[in-house]
Amino acid sequence: MNAPQSLEEFYRQRLQDVPTTLHHPLGHFNLFDMSVFAGPYAQPIFYSRKNYFKISLLTGKKKLTYADKVITIQHHALIFSNPLIPYTWELLEEVNAGYFCLFTPAFFQHFGHIQQYPVFQPGQVPVFPLDEGQHQAVQALFLDMRQELASDYAYKHDRLRNLTFELIHQGLKLSPASVDPSIGRDADSRLTSLFTELLERQFPLETDVPMPLQTPSDFAHQLAVHVNHLNRSLKATTGQTTSQLIRKRMAQEAAFLVKHSSWSLMNIGWSLGFENLSSFSHFFRQYVGCSPRSFRQQPTV
Repeated sequence: MNAPQSLEEFYRQRLQDVPTTLHHPLGHFNLFDMSVFAGPYAQPIFYSRKNYFKISLLTGKKKLTYADKVITIQHHALIFSNPLIPYTWELLEEVNAGYFCLFTPAFFQHFGHIQQYPVFQPGQVPVFPLDEGQHQAVQALFLDMRQELASDYAYKHDRLRNLTFELIHQGLKLSPASVDPSIGRDADSRLTSLFTELLERQFPLETDVPMPLQTPSDFAHQLAVHVNHLNRSLKATTGQTTSQLIRKRMAQEAAFLVKHSSWSLMNIGWSLGFENLSSFSHFFRQYVGCSPRSFRQQPTV
């Protein structure tokens, strides 16, 4: 399973250079011309979850697969990339133009909760087709960003934040793209793959803060599908229910932490979503065959 791509990895892979401002405490913002990254008839691009936000203006016919949905972009589109949900896009014609900006959550710290806007929320279709007039208006914002980045204006980062908010509001005023019919085993397989990635992404647990996605409903909401649909897809492809897959993976992590970490048993249970040690011990005994205390005391083979 691919790990989330960091900004440093993005720069190393795509530009072979990491900017000195990447880890600035006030966050990072940058803008790119799409033509730098893909030529005519470029190969499909696969995106794992990232630790940064991205807003793209794309021109050219493309097919975008997002969660279990397939969306065809006919000409121009504004796309908001949720950092949590992977997607892929594939060129369907030679034209490949546009811009994208990326930024870290820290760039908007103390300037509002940007992740709370609907365009970045799970359960939404974050792709907005643009007519020629709308395309010109959105492109002007990206060009303004590019000019501001190159300037020595003392408050240019404030302007960049304002321009980013303007892009978000442009998207909020638009109608999202229509979703192509996506049924059958291919859709089930895609959804299963995304579920598995979201599940695996939570591990290994590095703090005793409760894992954010714990229930089938949590995963269904993140993947923008009904919980029954998610369950049917997983059952069709794995033979197991959503709950079974979640709890099996939690048990694996629990066994590792009990045996190899110095965390208290209560903290391990809390990190996995159990409110008390008794509930965690009952769960652990079901899957491992003994109590967590006994398992911890067993010699390592």
